[in-house]
Amino acid sequence: MIVCPNCNHPNPDGAVQCEACYTPLPATANCPNCGATVQSDAAFCGQCGYNLRFSAAAAVSPKIAPVVAPDLMMQLLQPDALEITAATNPPVSSVPVSAPVVVVEEQAVYVPSVPAPIVPEQEVYIPALLTPPPIPIAPEPEVHISPVLTPSPAPAEPEPAAYIPPAYVPQIDPVTVPEVAPAAPAKVSNTQLQQVVARLFHVQANQEIELPQNLSVVHIGKPNDRIPPDIDVSGFPNSEIVSRIHADIRIEGDACYLEDAGSSNGTYVNNLPLLPGNRHRLRPGDRISLGKGDLVTFLFQLS
Repeated sequence: MIVCPNCNHPNPDGAVQCEACYTPLPATANCPNCGATVQSDAAFCGQCGYNLRFSAAAAVSPKIAPVVAPDLMMQLLQPDALEITAATNPPVSSVPVSAPVVVVEEQAVYVPSVPAPIVPEQEVYIPALLTPPPIPIAPEPEVHISPVLTPSPAPAEPEPAAYIPPAYVPQIDPVTVPEVAPAAPAKVSNTQLQQVVARLFHVQANQEIELPQNLSVVHIGKPNDRIPPDIDVSGFPNSEIVSRIHADIRIEGDACYLEDAGSSNGTYVNNLPLLPGNRHRLRPGDRISLGKGDLVTFLFQLS
């Protein structure tokens, strides 16, 4: 991928110009160390960090054949040098024989790139700035201000009392008022406060039961060892469906409230179940059923 240097648009490998802004893209090459695609003018490989400038310099340097120096010992050992062959044997040919050329194969020597030594920076000594001592500030002299003596106020002279003339009272002749005979006291009738009495009328037995006036909580149930009932229903028919501690009637002022005391078969008001923990304010004519089936039923009455 080639990134455009003008708009940073990524272009595919091998693209000549940018697909977005049509700017000529730089040429690319492969890293000789890891083979990654890099730009031709890059100094280091972005993948492995290889020094691309050193690789390019090694590739451009020309190959120079090594200079082979003539061997003096080989020339002395030749028969022509001792002039033995020339005296005994006639010359065979006038073509001189050239000396063999020794070819030395070049071997590429890998010179690792050695980073230049880092020269530590010399510490520059900066002398500490000498701050002059603060100049002592002379305390300001205290200015003594003498209190201002205010003269005592002169006593106020009493204002002379204004003369108020006496009010004129006209003389009125006395008026004789005839005496009125006192009225006879009215007879006060003795009124008696009527006390409201709450009753329960048992429907099945056709019997009225008056609620006790001296109790704030009236317990309805059957005899037991925990809470004796104030209204005992054990003598009524179908009393077996009534729990020993079945319901309570709380009297608060002129109002009466019915509560279920956790009975087994429940308490119903006007054929609706009364859940434990809730209470219902009783009104004249309310139908109270102890247990299911409306077998033990009372009507609430006020008189």
